[in-house]
This record gives sequence, structure tokens and C-alpha cells, in this order.
Amino acid sequence: MFKFRELKMDWRAAVALIVGTLLLVTDSYRTFFGNELWTRTILYLVIPLVTILVVFRESPARYGMQLGDWRAGLLFTAAACLVLVGVMLFVARTPAMQNYYRRVSSDGLPFWLADGIELFGWEFFFRGFLFFALYRACGPIALILQAVPFALAHVGKPELETLSCIFGGTAYAYVAWRTRSFLYPFLIHWFLALFTTMVAAGLI
Repeated sequence: MFKFRELKMDWRAAVALIVGTLLLVTDSYRTFFGNELWTRTILYLVIPLVTILVVFRESPARYGMQLGDWRAGLLFTAAACLVLVGVMLFVARTPAMQNYYRRVSSDGLPFWLADGIELFGWEFFFRGFLFFALYRACGPIALILQAVPFALAHVGKPELETLSCIFGGTAYAYVAWRTRSFLYPFLIHWFLALFTTMVAAGLI
């Protein structure tokens, strides 16, 4: 009656999806040590790394934890940052963006450092752990698949930003795929966060 043997799937991708979903939900309900920054570092960096090393028994390099094609990565990063400067000079001055991003510190750290720490784990989670696990299981559609939870995780932020995440998340994944590294999407995302904050705060 039940034909479980016919349900062939990549078990690592299944584990990545289950673990990823649990981590995203936990982030919505729990804060460890009374600190959101360190909570997200544990959830999005430490736990995925432990899963790769202990459960998958693989090298994190297979999930983008490497320099990869650094020449292409730097070119993508420079080009993306130039484009984002032109876009965010206008978008970051909208009332919704100004109200959300007008801040100078987070968890007792300068905003640039707090953003860097958080986004390093954030990008490893989406463009490393989830993306490369899904790509091995289902191919190029993984570029879009990992962008779906990425967009949903932005609910509560300015509407335009959240809507753009399905496209931005896919573009980040393409850079990760092309360079075999999540580090360049991280650099682009970090620059975007810093520049948006500075424009919204009237520093630029």
C-alpha cells in the first residue's frame, strides 16, 4: 500500500530543508542569551556548520565555505556594488526605508560590525548550506528555491525590500554558484546593508 521505496530523494537536501525550516521558525520565537545577534549567529552559522560536519560528514567547502573563483567573485562584487549605489540613493530615501534603517548601533556594536556578523551567518545559511544542498538534489531551480524562504524571512521589513528579495536572493545564489562560494554574495549583501543604512540616516 505504502510505496516508500519509490520515494527516492537526496537525504542531505531533505535534512537541509528540515533543519533550515526549524532554524527560521526558532529565530521567530526564541532569543538566546538575550541577544538577537548571537542568536542568529548560532542559528545560521554554527548549527549549519555542525550539520555539515557531523551529520553530512562533508567539508564546508562543498557548501561555499571557500574563496572559490575569487577573480570572478571580486568582479561580481564590484559590479553589483556600483549598481546598488545608483539604485539605493533613491530607494533608501523613501519613508519606509528611512523609518526602518535609521539606526547607528545594534546589540552594543557599531552597525557596520553587527551587520557584518549577522549577514555572514545569514549568507552562509541561504547561499551556502541551503543552496548547495538543494543544487545537488534538483539542479538550477535551487537558485530560486532558496530565495523563497529568504524572501519570507524579510516579512516585517519595508514592503519593497521584501518583494525584491525573490529576485535579489536568486541573483545572490547565481553569484555563489558561479564562484562556488557564499563569500561574494555576503560582501554584496553587507555593502547593501551598510549603504542603505547610511543613506536612510542621512549620512550620504
